[in-house]
Amino acid sequence: MPSVHPDTRELLRGVTLRAFVVSIVLTIIASYWIENSEVTTFFCQITESVPALPAVAFLVLLVLLYPLLCKLGRWLRLDKREIIIIYIFLCITTSMPGCGIIRFMLNTIPVLFYFDTPENNFVAYQQYLPKWLVPHDREVIRQFYEGNATGAIPWRAWAVPLAMWCIMYLALWVCMMGIVVILRRQWEEKEKLVFPLLYLPLQATEGMDIKHTVSSFFTNRIMWIGFAISFVYNVTNILNAYNPGIIALGKFYDLNRLFTEYPWTALQPGAIHYRPEMIGFGYLMSTEIALSAWLLYLLLRVENFVAVLMGYEKAGFPFDQEQSQGAYLAMALLLLWVARHHLRDVFLKAFNSQAAVKDSDEPMSYRWAVLATFGGFAAIVIWAYYAGMAPWLTITYYGIIVLTAITYARLRAEVGVPLIWMYPYYQQHKMIKYTLGPEVLVNYGGWRSATIFQTLVFMSRGYFLSMIGYQTESFRLARETRINVKSMVWFMIVAMIVGYYVGHWLHLRSYYEYGAGGLRSLEGWGATLAKTEYTDLSNWQRAFPGPDTDRIAATVVGFLFASTLAGLRMIFLRFPIHPLAFCIATSYGSLMWGTMFIVWLIKSVVLKLGGMGTYRRLIPGFIGLALGHFFTAGVLYNLVALFGGEWYQRYGVWFG
Repeated sequence: MPSVHPDTRELLRGVTLRAFVVSIVLTIIASYWIENSEVTTFFCQITESVPALPAVAFLVLLVLLYPLLCKLGRWLRLDKREIIIIYIFLCITTSMPGCGIIRFMLNTIPVLFYFDTPENNFVAYQQYLPKWLVPHDREVIRQFYEGNATGAIPWRAWAVPLAMWCIMYLALWVCMMGIVVILRRQWEEKEKLVFPLLYLPLQATEGMDIKHTVSSFFTNRIMWIGFAISFVYNVTNILNAYNPGIIALGKFYDLNRLFTEYPWTALQPGAIHYRPEMIGFGYLMSTEIALSAWLLYLLLRVENFVAVLMGYEKAGFPFDQEQSQGAYLAMALLLLWVARHHLRDVFLKAFNSQAAVKDSDEPMSYRWAVLATFGGFAAIVIWAYYAGMAPWLTITYYGIIVLTAITYARLRAEVGVPLIWMYPYYQQHKMIKYTLGPEVLVNYGGWRSATIFQTLVFMSRGYFLSMIGYQTESFRLARETRINVKSMVWFMIVAMIVGYYVGHWLHLRSYYEYGAGGLRSLEGWGATLAKTEYTDLSNWQRAFPGPDTDRIAATVVGFLFASTLAGLRMIFLRFPIHPLAFCIATSYGSLMWGTMFIVWLIKSVVLKLGGMGTYRRLIPGFIGLALGHFFTAGVLYNLVALFGGEWYQRYGVWFG
């Protein structure tokens, strides 16, 4: 990817009224798509894909229609920068309504008021949820779960809670954005990270402004070969779901059937998943990370096997996710340490405008970036304090979330893993409970604080923190295409707010028409977890479980192991095991290890036999592989399944 040397005298474009209007229109269209594929029915989680599937679909559509749009009139003649802006906007707005953000939150907060029974004693904790966080009107909540005759949404009851939750999301969004701006120069210019996921939008729009024709990417034969492979793979799998006589590769190869007897079962899980989008984008990551990821995952399985042979058997061992949380925290602190000289310059500029450090080409000045980071975090603490959560608990909880987000942003910038769940989800919440124990939460904050903490479980079990990946990539994409990066700050803030409210609108209109209790999205996602968390509160009334020493030890081991790998890479420049790969192996290794093995094998063969020249020529083919999967499984099958009745349930498509 070429380096960027922006000329500040040039008029930078992209963030235009036309692009904004088109973005809003496409977001509304996408909301109906999301509603039908994820909420009222369930056959594809399009909001989980990275990049966001609706954004990819409309990016391709606008690029292919570009020659026609140029002929229809000047107002419809979207240029490359405007199409990129629309793509960025849709990545944010169509991810917000997903199962890991709005749906999770909306399905969680009314649980205390609908599922209360004499046995679970939920009524005792209803008083701790302020009315500005969730409606207390029983009829409003009942209709939320059961629907009403007209499908009318009681906006008056929801207006204040939705606005107050938006403040919390906005504060965290601004905080993360400030962090991205502060670290941008360190990662982009000093460490030369490559941002692999940006190859798709950049190559898809390459050359279209010069010839006013379809991008050269869509005339590349190698790209279409990759696209065709994904197309055939998906079509045969779909047909096989309805007619087993049709030969298909399937979604994965199950190695677990090779280890069905004790103690070999300790080597499970070991399926090799075929994920075209991960193989496609994985081709762009370094071979050492791919190699490290699958080796480290197998090491975890061997670790469990050895423990079983030695007589140690405990559910959850070797606690992959707990080790991952320790590794993520270690990497975040290490990244901040490596950038310490740059951070010193940033803070010098923030508090002394006469400092020699340059920040005129940044999305915002370093003063505003520092203010956004710490001001946004302070706003979260104040918001949670008025909700009833103890400040020390808020700082600890959201501090862990922010540090985890930093490591995730690094993974997206350096590795380009196309997975929105590529972090130790749920662990930020669980880590506090298994480290401190519930007794500390109650004694040093009270039951109100503990109730709010349990309510906020969706902040760690959901994936809002991974949205920092889109922030990191968007600023880089803007610089690559010479879009006004300063306008991008406000554009992305607006995109987050639009996505937030569109997400609530599309869910509430379905819930009050059909009843959330009658849709799979509530009982299967959000409510079940919330009931578990609130039930724990009732159990704490009788007895406090102590800290979990095994999980604490696993977190410490993950922290130390990642730190050791990072130290070895600093001492031995050619040390082959990458610490970020340990984050991958422990957070979602069961899904990723087989893909990483395939990627490592392909890249090793290509580089060995064809060299770097062949590797570069094949890049469009692997991007086409990812694009073909998005189109066939995410768009084509989606459109067919929307009109297919119950038969869609035979084949589900997952991008998470």
